Amino acid sequence: MQIVWIAIFLIVLVWSGIAPADGVTWGLEVFPAVIGGLVLWFTRDRFPLTPLLYVLILIHCIILMVGGHYTYADVPLGEWLREAFDGTRNDYDKLGHFAQGFVPVMIARELVIRKQVFNSVRWRDFFIVSFCLGFSAFYELIEWWVALLSEEAADAFLGTQGYVWDTQSDMGWALLGAILALLLLSKLHDRQLSTLSASI
Repeated sequence: MQIVWIAIFLIVLVWSGIAPADGVTWGLEVFPAVIGGLVLWFTRDRFPLTPLLYVLILIHCIILMVGGHYTYADVPLGEWLREAFDGTRNDYDKLGHFAQGFVPVMIARELVIRKQVFNSVRWRDFFIVSFCLGFSAFYELIEWWVALLSEEAADAFLGTQGYVWDTQSDMGWALLGAILALLLLSKLHDRQLSTLSASI
């Protein structure tokens, strides 16, 4: 499993770095995936995660690397969906922001459960959804700062495509992703947590 994860990650990373549409944007988009991969590598023995989390994190990394290669506004999948549904913009970035809620909420869930941070399930779920929404808002601030510092990469990195409510909808997609992940994956995650705790 570990070798397959690393192989897929590196193959997609190398592919994404070959003649990207915009080199600066590629670096900005891929940087979080690389940091995430390094964190997983250095914590693999001391704090292994559930198989579910490793799969989700890999999927999120792939979304970032594909977006970095093409820039989010020009990813072919988004263009295909735009044409299929007669849309006005490439919505691949919304997939990225959905994943920005869907995946981190499960990471936060695993951490707070294993570290026994909360006694109440309701408070735990409220906290981790709020954390993901806060993380999404912070990412929007980072995009804004990058746009202010680098006018050349601003349009490609922001990917607003002229949509005036882009920032708010990005956070809305992250919130939806976080809530759906909890509703759909909590039972599977609990089973994997039980198996993991019995093996370490």
